[in-house]
Amino acid sequence: MTADTADTSGALAAAPPPSHRAPAVPVSAARKWGTLAICAAAALLLGIDNTVLNLAVPRLVAAMHPSSSQILWIADAYSFALGGLLVVMGSLGDRIGRKRLLLVGATGFGLASLLTAYSGSPELLIAARALLGVAGATIMPSTASLIRSTFTDPKERTLAMGISGGGGAAGFALGPVVGGLLLNHFWWGSVFLVNVPVMLLIVGCGSVLLVESRHPAPGRLDWPGLLLSVVGLVAVIYAVQTGAQSGPARPQVLGAAVVGVAALLLFGLRQARIAHPLIDLPLLRSRAFAGSLGANVVAILSVSALSLAFSQYFQDVRGWSPLQTGLALLAGPAGAMIGGPCCALVIGRIGRARTVALGLGLMAAGMVCFSLIGPHTGYAVLAPAVVVNGIGMGLVFGTTNDTMMASAPKERAGGAAAIGETAMEIGGGLGIAVLGSVLTACYRSGLHLPAGVGPAAASAARQTVGGATAAGAAVPAPQGAELIAAARHAFVHAMNLTTLIGAVLLALGAAATLFALRGVPAVIADPAPADADPTEAATSR
Repeated sequence: MTADTADTSGALAAAPPPSHRAPAVPVSAARKWGTLAICAAAALLLGIDNTVLNLAVPRLVAAMHPSSSQILWIADAYSFALGGLLVVMGSLGDRIGRKRLLLVGATGFGLASLLTAYSGSPELLIAARALLGVAGATIMPSTASLIRSTFTDPKERTLAMGISGGGGAAGFALGPVVGGLLLNHFWWGSVFLVNVPVMLLIVGCGSVLLVESRHPAPGRLDWPGLLLSVVGLVAVIYAVQTGAQSGPARPQVLGAAVVGVAALLLFGLRQARIAHPLIDLPLLRSRAFAGSLGANVVAILSVSALSLAFSQYFQDVRGWSPLQTGLALLAGPAGAMIGGPCCALVIGRIGRARTVALGLGLMAAGMVCFSLIGPHTGYAVLAPAVVVNGIGMGLVFGTTNDTMMASAPKERAGGAAAIGETAMEIGGGLGIAVLGSVLTACYRSGLHLPAGVGPAAASAARQTVGGATAAGAAVPAPQGAELIAAARHAFVHAMNLTTLIGAVLLALGAAATLFALRGVPAVIADPAPADADPTEAATSR
């Protein structure tokens, strides 16, 4: 086995001795690229499911009449279950087999989608959404680890990770488009029912094409660690999301944050001491892994805030429908689907560090363009910036995901994928919490209400630009039109400032990446096992 020349010191937990490793079985080209198609389809569907609910909420509220707290739980139950169980499911896939876990998860996702679509009460819908999150947590780390184990050629693996990452990015923007098309013709449950035939296809094709892979000697499952990870991650995600909705100073937010951080610290201490940990903490000491993880968090933090701002900009400022908004944002995933597959070629020419820095730089350039738009900027001016931002996103996620997976031993691929996916979930929440709070604060401080607006309309206008639009429509002219114009002007100014802050964060991330990923080779071979025979390792060098 060829030793990796990257800085992977301390990056690998103890792998089983070579004698315990199953011999590599050649995989045909048809099965390899079939595996990629299945994994990309699963990533695409999960991306769609993450965003499609937002469009269905008004119809759902009209049908079920849930309380305000139930609406929040309907939205958040999925992400709480998903984020809290990623580490557990990644480690479970390493033990029982990634193919098996993906097929079980896809089956569960289809059944949970049926239950969600036909839920007759808010309580049942919340439970069904939580089940969707549990099933999603089995799928996300399984797709990346299956690509890692199936594509043994480093260049092919990089291309495959780029394509899969582009598919996931496309799903987030396709959600509003798919949701808008379905809701124009069917009831709210149709946005979940569409998952069922796709999951049936994934299970059917996956049973035939996917090649099983697992850790040959995983050891005992760490049940106390499993409980600590779930408690810690759910509490942290709850604190981030609830803090973004109701403010970080509320007692329940602070309490959840304290519980979450304490549980994760105990989890980390336990994982460092036991013989068979759920995740390889030493991976975080590898510059290749940690640097890629940090770049991912910076990118997703900025993208999440941009998605929030653009949704309001197109619908509440420009007056576009949700379907028009979704179609307008398709330029982003189109760019990501260009940048993702191209990352292998770019890496070969300029290296991994510069490729990630280039991607973050392109995203920053797009953000700078967004900071200059006005209420009536033509879409022909906006679209190129959205495409550039998407290309940068594809380069970043394609390169960083491949670097993280290549830095981990195959036996621990599921755990490594789970770390990356968990960081993305938390990073996305932080983007909404931090930059979303900046957007809201700048909007409120920049809103100058016209004279004659009543207290009820003024209160609604200060909440959101959408609230201002609704309030303005109910206020007699000319105050109503003036109120709407003032709110739209304040929001665009707030969005300009927020996207400029995002551009600065991305530029700083690009500079940090050049340092963090320096020396990481363009072609990363499989890491040598930590307990491999020194004679064998020396000979391979």
